[in-house]
Amino acid sequence: MNFGFHFVNNSIVSGITSKDSKHFHANVLDCKNFTFDGFKVSAPQNSPNTNGIHIEKSTSVNVLNANIGTEDDCVSLGGGSKQVLVQNVTCGPGHGISIGSLGKHKKEEPIDGITIKGCTLKETDNGVMIKTSPSEPETVTITNLVFEDITMENVKNPIIIDQEYCPSNQCSKKQPSKVKISKVTIKNIKGTSATKEGMILDCSSGVPCEDVEISNVDLKFNGTPTIAVCSNVKPKITGNVPKCTTTSQKK
Repeated sequence: MNFGFHFVNNSIVSGITSKDSKHFHANVLDCKNFTFDGFKVSAPQNSPNTNGIHIEKSTSVNVLNANIGTEDDCVSLGGGSKQVLVQNVTCGPGHGISIGSLGKHKKEEPIDGITIKGCTLKETDNGVMIKTSPSEPETVTITNLVFEDITMENVKNPIIIDQEYCPSNQCSKKQPSKVKISKVTIKNIKGTSATKEGMILDCSSGVPCEDVEISNVDLKFNGTPTIAVCSNVKPKITGNVPKCTTTSQKK
């Protein structure tokens, strides 16, 4: 890790570049009123677990005007992230901007009040993502999320909720996720997708997603509109949004 900010309050990190970190480039833990402005991250595309900025158990954190290229998540938001703004961030290469994952451990803290706005994702493995594990030991919530004014450039899975997130199949899927996702706004998402499925909302069968509002999603795959695949969610749709189907067409 290049930078660790633990129990740091009322602070700004500005104009810093992090290069070739062996793990997270910046880890924010138990901080309050903390801002990154103009933070740059550079790491090889084949460098595992090199998250750009990871935030956990922190309140009122801003990530502004950043340019992040890495192998893993550009920005990741773990348990206890509250009132976080990610704005004007360029991400790529990498795994996109992720909320979670939650559900692997006991006594995880909820995630509340996350805004991802005005960002550009370039050739990332995911776009904006919410991920939770199945069969977790306890119930926890992810709520009050806004994804707005985001541009995708040849991005795989531009918009994705994955409540069966189980990397390398190292978890049980016998029980559905107990993480409750609610009050999600997805608005003004445009650009190009590297997959036919531009939006995947795979919510938990045990605690379905609630209060999901989607408006104006214009994503193209090879020049044609992408599709949306939805499970265990009934989103409120306005404007130009692909109609939800329940069958994946992913090859």
